[in-house]
Amino acid sequence: MTDDVLVVRAQLGERAALAELLSRWRTPVWVYVRRMLDADRADDVTQEIWLSVVRGLPRLRDPGRFAPWLFTIARRSITDRLRGEYAQAEETPVAGDAVVDDPVEAMVDRAALVSVLSELPVLEREVLVLFYLEDLPVDVCADICRVPAGTVKSRLNRARHLLREHLEEKGYRP
Repeated sequence: MTDDVLVVRAQLGERAALAELLSRWRTPVWVYVRRMLDADRADDVTQEIWLSVVRGLPRLRDPGRFAPWLFTIARRSITDRLRGEYAQAEETPVAGDAVVDDPVEAMVDRAALVSVLSELPVLEREVLVLFYLEDLPVDVCADICRVPAGTVKSRLNRARHLLREHLEEKGYRP
């Protein structure tokens, strides 16, 4: 069954359709959020995303646009969390931020990539994750980020350049 059919059925109150939709998109959403935040924050933000989805699903006008709508909610939730943390950090400066290690990512290459991704600016990291890791087309990335497709392309170009620089600094050669 396609996502748009599941959306319509969920909008009509069918709980099984909603459960199937949430089950289908649970992992992609968590992975996207996890690539933008650490594991603890990713869990919290993911729960907020699903609450927003369940509350907002009845108002979704175009069921065929579920994925961009979902990732827009995810992006907004991530941005809100980061904005709140930045504001709080400015109010109460902390001496030295602790780095959160994720024991699941023990493989050296993966750890290096995750480390380098976290060093990228948020806007570049976001389009890199959406385009390459979530396999979304440029126009959908543009819709989610609420920028023109050309801006997504330039951010991707800058992200690739920065990623290459950071990997070379760490001793990895493409």
